[in-house]
Amino acid sequence: MILLTLIASVLIASVSIYQFRNEAREYHQDRLERKENSIVEHINYILQTTTYPLTTKNVPLIFKERIHELSNIHSLEINMYDLEGNSLITSKALFELDTLQPKIKPSTLKILKSTIEKRYVEFDMINGQQYRSSYSYIKDNKFKPLFILYLPYEEDTDFYKNELRNFLIRFGQVYSIMFIIAIVLSYFLSSYITKSLKIITDKIQETNLNHQNKKIELQEGSQEINLLVESYNNMVDKLEESAVKLAQSEREQAWREMAKQVAHEIKNPLTPMRLTVQNFQRRFDENDPNVKLKLEDYSKTLIQQIDTMSAVANAFSNFASMPAQQNETLNVVTIVKLSLEIFNENYIQFSALNEEIIARFDRTQLIRVITNLVKNAIQSIPDEQENKSVFVTVFEENNNVIISVKDNGIGVSKDNQSRIFEPKFTTKSSGMGLGLAIIKNIIENYNGTITFNSELGIGTEFIVSFPITK
Repeated sequence: MILLTLIASVLIASVSIYQFRNEAREYHQDRLERKENSIVEHINYILQTTTYPLTTKNVPLIFKERIHELSNIHSLEINMYDLEGNSLITSKALFELDTLQPKIKPSTLKILKSTIEKRYVEFDMINGQQYRSSYSYIKDNKFKPLFILYLPYEEDTDFYKNELRNFLIRFGQVYSIMFIIAIVLSYFLSSYITKSLKIITDKIQETNLNHQNKKIELQEGSQEINLLVESYNNMVDKLEESAVKLAQSEREQAWREMAKQVAHEIKNPLTPMRLTVQNFQRRFDENDPNVKLKLEDYSKTLIQQIDTMSAVANAFSNFASMPAQQNETLNVVTIVKLSLEIFNENYIQFSALNEEIIARFDRTQLIRVITNLVKNAIQSIPDEQENKSVFVTVFEENNNVIISVKDNGIGVSKDNQSRIFEPKFTTKSSGMGLGLAIIKNIIENYNGTITFNSELGIGTEFIVSFPITK
């Protein structure tokens, strides 16, 4: 709207300027023609009443006493030339005769002779002033050319320039007011039009497959906006249906995978248990003097496998249903230090850049995060390796708690780095591969992140970050 106003103002101003200049040209053209016609009639009258013979040589004698009178009556300079373009007589004052054109330019004379009307208007710039000069033939009573009449007409444009300047000033004042009004109107109109679009945009940005999306409700709107809102609401319904189906499919798939993993992990201890029972059944002899010792070995084997099955059940139980968060205000530095006390390895080092970092976190889950990370770091270092090192650092950065666990173990290969947080994935010969998945779940529940940097043969560093909420 503002652009249209500006374009309209520029076009109107341009057309007005063109119109003023065109009117000025037409005015001067008409004025010169009127003066020229009057002067020619006056000259013809003098020629009819003169006693001198009508010859080109007698023209200075005929108009000697009358040319100044003609010039004063018609307020215009009058010049007369012979048919060859030489000056005969002029109404100029004596002190202006040095500026008199002594002869008509050959090019001008040629054009004048070639015209049908025997009249030619030439535009000249003399002393910085625009002149509209008229050349025409004056004929005798036998219609033969007698002499050439030259009338230099000065185009005085001051009047039109002043009129144009005054018009543009008034025009600018009016359009300045209109421009301000256009800005105000366009602001309110755009606000009214985009208000609905802003609501729709915000709703679209908030649309998420992981939670229920609200439909848009508008009291009023244009037909296009209402169609857009209707399309969005239909999309929300379809998205909700898709989310339900997807969640159901993911749950079913997750339970299938979980069932496969549980079955696999339970079968592992069942096989040695079955073999042990069958072996004991074949070789059992109550008269054997070592029967008690064999029974004890048999019992230990079964108990170990039962403990393994129990560990499997506990691991999957912990992963499947995390305990509810018991948020409490605690000193993260103290809790991390306390978590390390259960480890007997003397190469575990602890450093805290801040003596106290107060945050809200579940105490049990924080201990679980630290112990899992430190345990993984210890297990990543080969037993035969010398100069073992596990370095745990806690500090505060940008209102976030940062916990770093760094080891100098074997590292993680690039092929395995993308799968490190996947459930069931493990590079160890024992274990469920759920530890890092559980840690990631805990950290993300607190809007935090867990990342790692690893280099094969040099070591791995896990970095836990979560916001400080007091």
